[in-house]
Amino acid sequence: MFHVWITALFSGLVAGRLVGIPTVAFDMDRGAFTTNSGELAWDTIQRIVVSSKYANHIDEKGQTLIPPTLKSFAATFSSDLSKVLHRNIVVIEGECCSSEEIFLTIGDPANYLDAAGRQTSEGYSLFISGSGITITGASPLGVWWGTRTLLQQSILNNTLPFGTAVDSPGWATRGMMLDVGRHYYPPEFLVEMCSYMSFFKQNTFHLHLSDNLYNNVGLYTRQQSLDLYARFRLWSDAPALQGLNKFKNESYTQEQFEHIQSACVARGVTIIPEIEAPGHALVIVQWKPELGLDGDLSLLNISHPEAIPTMKLIWKTFLPWFHTKTVHIGADEYTGPVADYITFVNTMAMYIGEISNKFISIWGTFPPRKAPGLPKIYPNVSIQHWAYFEDNPYQDYVLANYSVLNSDDAFYVVNKWSGSYPQTVNISRTFHGGQGKPWYPYIFNMNNETDNPKRSSLLVLGEVAALWNDYGANATVYSEAYYAWREGIPALADKQWGGNLTEAEFYTAFMALHPFIPDQNLDRSVESVSNTILEYQLPASLASQETRDGGGLTIKDLSGNGYHAKTTCSTTRKGSLEINPSCSLVTPLYSKGRNYTLTIKLKLSSLTGTYATLISGPDSALILMPNITFLAAGNYFSLNATLPVGEVTELTIAGQGSQTFAYVNGTKMEFLAVLGINGVSLRWESIGIEAPLHVVGGDSGWTGEISGMKLTLWQKSMQKNQISNATNHHLMYTMRKTSIYAQQRN
Repeated sequence: MFHVWITALFSGLVAGRLVGIPTVAFDMDRGAFTTNSGELAWDTIQRIVVSSKYANHIDEKGQTLIPPTLKSFAATFSSDLSKVLHRNIVVIEGECCSSEEIFLTIGDPANYLDAAGRQTSEGYSLFISGSGITITGASPLGVWWGTRTLLQQSILNNTLPFGTAVDSPGWATRGMMLDVGRHYYPPEFLVEMCSYMSFFKQNTFHLHLSDNLYNNVGLYTRQQSLDLYARFRLWSDAPALQGLNKFKNESYTQEQFEHIQSACVARGVTIIPEIEAPGHALVIVQWKPELGLDGDLSLLNISHPEAIPTMKLIWKTFLPWFHTKTVHIGADEYTGPVADYITFVNTMAMYIGEISNKFISIWGTFPPRKAPGLPKIYPNVSIQHWAYFEDNPYQDYVLANYSVLNSDDAFYVVNKWSGSYPQTVNISRTFHGGQGKPWYPYIFNMNNETDNPKRSSLLVLGEVAALWNDYGANATVYSEAYYAWREGIPALADKQWGGNLTEAEFYTAFMALHPFIPDQNLDRSVESVSNTILEYQLPASLASQETRDGGGLTIKDLSGNGYHAKTTCSTTRKGSLEINPSCSLVTPLYSKGRNYTLTIKLKLSSLTGTYATLISGPDSALILMPNITFLAAGNYFSLNATLPVGEVTELTIAGQGSQTFAYVNGTKMEFLAVLGINGVSLRWESIGIEAPLHVVGGDSGWTGEISGMKLTLWQKSMQKNQISNATNHHLMYTMRKTSIYAQQRN
């Protein structure tokens, strides 16, 4: 039934091409997509058949060293498709073909070429006929990207016309970079981001694993520099590295990093790790102060006899963790001697290659023209260009036969605030940045075509767009990185692949596809039959005595969604719940993302400590310190307000887009993040915090009564986003009727 609504909203079949994100580029010479032979209905599909001959094959040409088998990809596809079609789509091994099957197999890699005319293991063919659907890939990874096309089309259309498509990416490296050095992100957040990226055929997630806040050498004393926020996000118990990382609770153990890598590569996304040095290396200097460069302790003194051996020790420890053919050593924004820099890069390239057989990548810092008469960076080192004031990627690298990854700062994002960079990806630039034409990864300079190589250049690796946390961990909560990228990831993904979506087509496709992106709930959406998501009103919500079990009492949800709560608390004569440290109210929900209103009617009888948790969930907790405070992403965001003791109070928390407000008996206040601007000033900015929903009370810091709790959607967001009424209806429909959001993650 839901397909009828989606097809009325948007059809993915336009002008002889499949419109999705990215669009499928048809090879007209190999048999263009046609519609003259009939169509195949999705409700006839019963099975996914994996070719017996290729079931255990893997892609050995990509960056990952732990590639999934074709059968493993098929199992993931089956799970995704079953959620969309609401039927059990089983996976079996066998041979082609029947009208009830999707057949997955491997073909000739020579049929799939990238923008430079090279064979790519990520290409695939799609054949739809009365005999079913066949996806033939250059490798299992190619088949996987073919399943993304089919999954998107299963969302957008009830049927597919018969025909053939041949599709392959223009560039091998397509993805995003996240600064986790200056802001920690939990492993599951990174895994969910991989799921999001994979849906749009991005294959690279670059993690910047160490960094520091800006070291203002003109202002800070030596001790202030040594005390400045700096983090190394990998945790090792190796005795030789003790003291490098002092924050285990905001780091990744080897087991956690293994999980992140394996979960991401299961959806075709490879983690590229970066350990930054010799610039942005304050965390290493804080560990070993003697290695700091005089004048700027955030830089290593490469000439110090222990500097390079220390970096070799760090890399030797962590290289076995990294399941990728290329690792990133940083080498960004170094202002020390150029000769030392070149020595460092070449020494590390040789060392890492010798002990792990891996290649290295560096940020563009000292191109040959800035180092006349000095040795050159080894030609097997790939360069990640990011700014024209550092280098000219075409003139300096491509013409010098270096491979270049495009990370030009035209698509930079700096989380929360920046004097020069935006807080979300520039979507318009994606579609119109190439002098009014679509941007693509080979376009480094959008204003001067002579600075760009040909589209067919063999030396352009692709593009990775970066998100930086220049102002540290207290500037944002985890989800704000996702919202900075929410539309930007799919927009860039279309062009990274080589797609030809228009901006109007993009927004229409994105709004139709977004509610169904599998294996993630980054929006923290909650399924609901109406604008009221949850409602407890005591005593009306008290269930009958027959619902008691194990000493607990059921509190009925009056919203119609069935989100009944359990409590071990007693009731007062008026029917409210008596909250104390030995009891709590537990709901089946965990968090609600942006655009919500949460109201709690309570009475504080006593505050017995300086820290009292009113309500908590996995993404946030609302606490009293005694000021009203949110704890989110490991940081406290407080208001200059408290709750009265001994009075019935109505406390409302409203998440309105990127802002979060509190209303105490009608008085409005905003939660804000304070940003330290390079030691010079402070800046207050809005912050978007998820509503905590799981546990009320159970904390030793307070006693009192709860007589009501209600969660509703905040409606003005729809008008602000200028989404059409038809799309509103569609989005509400999918939230009500699909099970994609039914189970929130803890």
